[in-house]
Amino acid sequence: MTLDTTDRQIIEALQSGLPLVAEPYAEVAASLNLSEDVLTTRLAAMKASGVIRRIAAAPNHYKLGMTANGMTVWDVEDDKIAELGALIGALPFVTHCYERPRALPDWRYNLFAMVHGSSREEVEEKRARIKDILGDALHASDVLVSTRILKKTGLRLRKRG
Repeated sequence: MTLDTTDRQIIEALQSGLPLVAEPYAEVAASLNLSEDVLTTRLAAMKASGVIRRIAAAPNHYKLGMTANGMTVWDVEDDKIAELGALIGALPFVTHCYERPRALPDWRYNLFAMVHGSSREEVEEKRARIKDILGDALHASDVLVSTRILKKTGLRLRKRG
């Protein structure tokens, strides 16, 4: 799919986030002189074609009281990773979960799951729950604890001049 001028304007209008109003898509559509139906239809087409992956909230976990955050990393049997990753990703305390290729011999982990908590102990309790689910398919694990929050942004298009 090639972006036309309107699709590019939609992405530029949304890349900093939706407005915090009762009808955000209606407001964005109006700012672009589009109907809300045209906007949502174009967004659906861009999502279906892979131009955009998702529109989602990116909360600041620190402001929500979740100051102990850890990327849990797991060495899981490759033939079980899809099944186990789906189970881990469905846990209410896992915000994102994904498979990554190993970088042997230095990095053996192939399953990653971000866990948030209000204390290091809470993160460790949640990590233990994941470990139980992974069972015999688990060979090793670790947790990479966040020391600060980094700016979270998606792709930013440059405005055409």
